[in-house]
Amino acid sequence: MTFYVQPFPHRHSMPRRWMRMADESIERRLAANVRDEEDAFVLTALVPGLKADDLTINILEEVVSVEGEFPQDENEYLLRELPSGKFSRSLRLPAPVNADKAEAKIADGVLTLRLPKAESARPKKIKIAAK
Repeated sequence: MTFYVQPFPHRHSMPRRWMRMADESIERRLAANVRDEEDAFVLTALVPGLKADDLTINILEEVVSVEGEFPQDENEYLLRELPSGKFSRSLRLPAPVNADKAEAKIADGVLTLRLPKAESARPKKIKIAAK
């Protein structure tokens, strides 16, 4: 099987400076998954090539924000799908979280945030009294 990489026809006739400006104007969003567990939310996001120092994570009540910057280079590519440049993503969770007990780790290009639910947001079991 042969795979040919060709740019879109309209980009071929674009001057390079206009192509660069078009690429810079693209809004970069961090792709993420959020799982709801009984006592916490677990957010995972792909951050290839980034280290812990490259990211800023903020939590305010039920909103978690992740900001960072993927490395940029000035090389010309036939196909460019890997992220580059600054990104920011804010997600509103369905319940407040306990920011003091939040945990974050990066392994193999995947950011994993464990965000424990605030005590007021956790389900409560009520014992029923029978007569």
